[in-house]
Amino acid sequence: MVKKLTSNLSLWVLLGGVLGYVSALWFGDPAWVQEPAQSLFYEVVVIVKTSFLALLKMLIAPIIFFSLIGGLLSIGDASRLKSLGGITILYYLLTTAIAISIGLSVVLFYHPWVGTVEQISIATLSSDPNYIPPASFIDHSSDSLMAVLQNLLSIAFTNPFTALAELNILGIATNAFLFGLALVIAVPSTSPIVTGIHHINIMLHKVLSWVILVTPFGVYAILFDITLKSGGTLISSLLGFVGVVVGATLFHGLVVLPLIAKFFGGVSPLRLFTKSAKPLMVAFATSSSLATLPVSIATAEDDLGVSQTVAGFVLPLGATMNMDGTALFEGIAAVFLAYLFGIELSTVAMITVFLMAMVSSIGAPGMPSGSMAGMQMVLLGAGIPLEAIGILLVIERPLDTIRTAVNVEGDMVGSLVVQRQLGRV
Repeated sequence: MVKKLTSNLSLWVLLGGVLGYVSALWFGDPAWVQEPAQSLFYEVVVIVKTSFLALLKMLIAPIIFFSLIGGLLSIGDASRLKSLGGITILYYLLTTAIAISIGLSVVLFYHPWVGTVEQISIATLSSDPNYIPPASFIDHSSDSLMAVLQNLLSIAFTNPFTALAELNILGIATNAFLFGLALVIAVPSTSPIVTGIHHINIMLHKVLSWVILVTPFGVYAILFDITLKSGGTLISSLLGFVGVVVGATLFHGLVVLPLIAKFFGGVSPLRLFTKSAKPLMVAFATSSSLATLPVSIATAEDDLGVSQTVAGFVLPLGATMNMDGTALFEGIAAVFLAYLFGIELSTVAMITVFLMAMVSSIGAPGMPSGSMAGMQMVLLGAGIPLEAIGILLVIERPLDTIRTAVNVEGDMVGSLVVQRQLGRV
């Protein structure tokens, strides 16, 4: 029992966040923010925070680039792309679009965090000599969708090496998509290039897992620092944020996806949940779409009557590309954090943020807390400081269990829809 507790990273991340918050309230002095030299302890906290954020920044570009390519390569050869791939990808894009529409609708009309927390000024953060202001490619004040799109396109279609060097997240994602699509169409799946990209993704996910191991210390430092700067009102607004995310995610999982299964997959909601209970529970327990994949395939074939061909294509692809819950979470989180850091978002800017969440969810690592890599893409794109990651990590794992279950449910429904649309038995 003791061994399980000591190896439970989620527990340590939560403890790190709580300790950072409580210790900042008990003995932290807001004056340290202006004069860090007044306290050696606070200087150490700033060093830990800066180092942790530097580790995250170090992984942003390679993880986004190779994860997106890897997600596209999971489609397989071009012949499968033409037959199974078209319907499958269309389904995944539509359900993800529905999910982010739900999230956008919620934050436009219901935002309980407004007025409950003291906003943190970007200028306050910049008092740190090591702080680098995030670049934003979203015009927060623009009310012209066409102007925003024109700006996004000019940033997206850029030299891949320039995009990587300048941490142009949208440019990195665009180049990865184009290269990945070209690899699927023009290069055989047995090519050393495809194998190499697969191995690079394994390597990057291993490095990411190492960074996640030191997360409790990083979260402690970030929460300690932000609590000093926000006046200690952060927890109440976080609870409101959690309630919004859970409510929107459950609506998508309990209402939208079952209705799609009924009308486009020919399976009633009762049968869907009865037969899919096992993979949904595994997804909830492991917070990993990839770990749930064997159970999902077996359930689809044995209990839902999906053919081996459809299940063997749709479900593995969904484990890397279909992240409804993740896109919904990232979109709501970006709007919440923009408010926390005093960044005004117009309606058009909010729509752009949710579109970025949709893009970043494709190819997200199918591992616990894997969506944090994509979350960095959304934050940096909106000009939100990367320190915000530490705030999310405190409550991210409990939310991860729910959204992973919804992601897997979406994959199961997808296999039913593709099965029926192709007329396979």
